Formats: sequence, C-alpha cells, structure tokens
Amino acid sequence: MKKIIPIIILTVLILIIILFISTKDKSTYDYKIHFFSAGKADAILMSKNDKYIMIDTATENMSNEIMDYFKENNITKLDYLIITHFDKDHVGSASHIIDNIEIEEVLQSNVPKESEYYNNYITSLNNKSINPKTITDNYKILLDNIEITVYGPKKIYTSNESNNSSLITAVKYNNNKFLFMGDAQNPRIEAFLDEDNETYDFLKVPYHGNYLKKLDDLLNAKKINTAVITSSNTEQESTKTINMLRKYNIKYYLTRNGDIDVLSDGNKISVEQKKK
Repeated sequence: MKKIIPIIILTVLILIIILFISTKDKSTYDYKIHFFSAGKADAILMSKNDKYIMIDTATENMSNEIMDYFKENNITKLDYLIITHFDKDHVGSASHIIDNIEIEEVLQSNVPKESEYYNNYITSLNNKSINPKTITDNYKILLDNIEITVYGPKKIYTSNESNNSSLITAVKYNNNKFLFMGDAQNPRIEAFLDEDNETYDFLKVPYHGNYLKKLDDLLNAKKINTAVITSSNTEQESTKTINMLRKYNIKYYLTRNGDIDVLSDGNKISVEQKKK
C-alpha cells in the first residue's frame, strides 16, 4: 500500500499539470470564428476582444437562433456586418439583426437582387439611418490587431451575377490567415486568383460545396489546411468537392453536423464542433 500511494499522488499531479496546460493553451485562442449550423446558408461571426464582425445572416428562419446566441454571449454591437451578396440564404435574417442590435458599419455587394428579404434589409437600414458601403474595390479593416481585406467584384458578371458578385473576405491574424469565399463561382475564383497571391490556413469553401472546376486551382494555390462547408441535410455537398479536399489532405467540417468554432492564437488553429 505504501508503494501504491506515491504512484497515485504522481498520477494525480500529472493529470493536474496536463489539465492546467490544456486550459492555459486554450485560453490563448483569442480570435474566434463561429459558424452557425444554418443549413445551406452562411451565417459567420468573428470575434476578438469584444470586437465583432458578421459575414452574412443565413435565411430568415435563423434570426431567432442568431439573436439567442448574441444574448447568451452578451453581444450588443457588431463592428461590421458584411453582406456578401443578396441571395436569401445570405441576407435573410439581416433585417432582424439590424432592427435588434447596434451596427457600426455595413459592407455590401454591388448587385442588388429584388426580393422580400432585400427590401426588408433596405427598410431596416433606413430605419436605423445606416448608410451601407457598396464594395467594388478592395476595402481594408484593422480590428484590434486583425488585418481584414474585403475584395469587391471588379466587374459585372454576365453569368450567375449575384453569386459572382460575392464579397470575398481575407483575414490575417499574425501567422494565421483565413479566407471566406461567399458563393463565388468559377469566373470570380479565377479573377481572385489573378489578384491575390497569398496562401491561407483556412477556407470557407465557396458556394456551399457545390462542384466548381476552379476550386481545384484555388486549393492548389492557397495551400489550405482546414476548411468548412456550409451545407444542409437535403442538398449535400458535391462528392467531387469532397474528393478535391481529400486530394490536398485538407481537414474539412460540415455545418450540417452542428455549429463550428474555429479558434486561433495567431499561430495555431483549433476547431471544435458541437454535434447536433
């Protein structure tokens, strides 16, 4: 028994040290990207030191869930709301969010798309006296020590005009870089590759994981390690897309399996998914 006690004490000490190191390490992840499990829709919230940027707002039926998350996390203000384009699965809950939370600045696509959701969005902006910035060139943001570039479309696209007008958002936090492609399709991906020569650690896969021939070029050029696909239960991501990700040994996550948190300390990235 006397021989066992020191072993037990040593084991307990080791477990305490491991727990301490794990907790300490986790606490350094001060940049967070929260992906709402919103089906085939985008609703993405970035945060660092009580600064918040939201990229898209999913469909209208997600508005209560998004606002509940804000309340649970004491979020009363967005520094930026970025509407990549005006399809309902990106702008659907925008009016509800604008009505119920303070928003410092709104960035939007340059291609309006008449719909109930777009009209509600415009009405809510007007009611709050918010004048959105329409982005057609590159727009720089420095939030805390996060460097953000919002890439606007440089031309009007004749095919899939709404999707190809998507604002593309690139984020740099020290040595970690993140890329959010909206619903950019082949012509827009090609134009972006001609414009941007950075590599990235993380990718929000464009167009909900639908097959895009130019995605292969994007993955090859950008040297992605981790990816998220915003997909639903009824419209599955393309098998070809999944095979591309596997070809480049990219670890991928699907929002249809639950909310996803991507965490960074500027050097390391950690991903946590809350399973449904």
